Amino acid sequence: MLPMMLALVILLPLMAALGCYFLRVSTIRTMIVLGTGVCIAATSLALFGQGSFTYSPGTILGISWDSLVTLADFALLFVILYYAFKLKNQLIKVFAVLQIIPLAVFELFFVDHAAEVPAFYADSLSLIMVAIISIIGSLICFFAIPYMKTHEEHLHLVKSRQPRFFFYLVLFLGAMNGLVLSNNILWLYFFFEVTTFCSFMLIAHDDTEIAVKNATRALWMNSLGGVAFVFGMIWAYSVTGSLSIQAILEAGPMDGAMLVPLGLLCLAGFTKAAQIPFQSWLLGAMVAPTPVSALLHSSTMVKAGVYIVLRLAPAYAGTFLSEGIALCGAFTFLACAAIAVSQSNGKKILAYSTISNLGLIICCAGINTTWAITAAIILIIFHAASKALLFLCVGTIEHGIGSRDIEDMRGLYLKMPRTAIITIVGILTMVLPPFGVLLGKWMAIESASGDLFVIVMLSLGSAISLVFWARWAGMLLTGPLREKVPAESQNILTRFTLTVLAAATVVVSLFSPVIYTGLIEPMVGKTYEITGGVFSSPIGVFAVYPIFIILAAAFIYAWIDTKKSGNIQNGASYMCGANVKEPGVQSFIGPMNVPVEIKASNYYLEAFFGEEKLTMWVNFVGLALIVLMLGGAL
Repeated sequence: MLPMMLALVILLPLMAALGCYFLRVSTIRTMIVLGTGVCIAATSLALFGQGSFTYSPGTILGISWDSLVTLADFALLFVILYYAFKLKNQLIKVFAVLQIIPLAVFELFFVDHAAEVPAFYADSLSLIMVAIISIIGSLICFFAIPYMKTHEEHLHLVKSRQPRFFFYLVLFLGAMNGLVLSNNILWLYFFFEVTTFCSFMLIAHDDTEIAVKNATRALWMNSLGGVAFVFGMIWAYSVTGSLSIQAILEAGPMDGAMLVPLGLLCLAGFTKAAQIPFQSWLLGAMVAPTPVSALLHSSTMVKAGVYIVLRLAPAYAGTFLSEGIALCGAFTFLACAAIAVSQSNGKKILAYSTISNLGLIICCAGINTTWAITAAIILIIFHAASKALLFLCVGTIEHGIGSRDIEDMRGLYLKMPRTAIITIVGILTMVLPPFGVLLGKWMAIESASGDLFVIVMLSLGSAISLVFWARWAGMLLTGPLREKVPAESQNILTRFTLTVLAAATVVVSLFSPVIYTGLIEPMVGKTYEITGGVFSSPIGVFAVYPIFIILAAAFIYAWIDTKKSGNIQNGASYMCGANVKEPGVQSFIGPMNVPVEIKASNYYLEAFFGEEKLTMWVNFVGLALIVLMLGGAL
């Protein structure tokens, strides 16, 4: 039964991707995507019933799977090298060669292929990641079916590119499931590179000049991470003599020569998770269609980075490397939250917020205590659902009003009431207790209480992030009251995806204590000493259920009060008698007796938090912290 389930979550997406590419009929493609999504989502839940496991596949036609993975790995690296020449990018060429040659030498002359290394290993962390990838990733694929049809209509394409698009979108899910389940570090590296290539192709999908430029940047930055991964992997094998990740972790906290390869592997995770100074590739990915943005930010690409750093956390616990990782993550959390304040582009706000929250997860891995690791896993779960929801909402809004600028979303409830409410739900689950994201942030701050620099950065970052979330939520509801709001029409798959994700962000938060006691505590307890339940400590995180009751009461009160105010007449703004009396327009007499329309907008503090002002400096500090982190490991 286990081999079948592994085949379904890893190999089925590959088969489905091939079907999407070669069976170029939209109805068949829709059925393939829907069927695959339902199947891998159900299988991911069935794997929870299986529990922790270790598994090694046999052979296929007399050839070992290890050999097939090795061949596929080199084939993929040569494909990347081909694109390097096609794009005429010297960095990608160099980084591809720096992976191909050392990997070939390593495979041919150093690796003991006779040694048995389990290909797959799963614990609660792996199973949680598989569920996130399979369920949220599948919902994003469902959303993409009607979205890409509208997207291509806007582009006026003569020939549809959807077969290629869904090939890489669905393949991404299988590659990510393989990555989080891999125990053989060579397998992990292969899936790492597959996600790099899939993201490159998806970002470049629209084939515009800016799309290709940003995809190229994503490819060279993640190829740099691939180089760090190869050298870290080779070094780790030379020290431990094993390709098994579990063998490395079971040896306990490392020191001396082993810290450098661990640092290099974490650096690979940093590039994947777009940590400062590698954030520009993920920001550039915003040019891709919205389902790509949602997939990269919530359930796949960037989560691969934090997964690697978190998976290796027990091996560097209590070391200078661990402290360096905490500082790097905390700085990214603060810096990207600050830059997000100056943004009005909805996708950019979400992008900077994503990078910021990934920094918080990596900081928790660096703090490396019971509470910190628990906070990291909780953040991974709830951030994935909320951020996927928000990205899909922005894509829906952009198709509805022709803009992703939050200033243009003012009073959105009067135009797209359903989408506006669901977007507000997504925002509130990012900032309000007792929802999971704030629960994780609270736990992270408490776990950093012994480190002055880290706790100050986490506290400031949390406070600053409230500014842009509250501003955005307020805009969506701003507008004159009306007795009747027109109904909003949505494709059934769009409505289904947004509704399910919105419900999941709320309902799953209700079960956060159960998730902790049933999934997180048993896994964390194997490595870290648990002195008491984090949900029962008198000085610990807030009580979940009483706050839910208070929140529900506040919502009911606000709803009733809003209904009472439905008949209130709105008056025009008073401008000292200079109003122009035109129905439906608020304007005043300006210079040369010309009417000037009133426009309200928010203050974005660009003089303090402007992207152009801060980017160079935060990149310099981020790079310095990484050098310090790796230098301290030497």
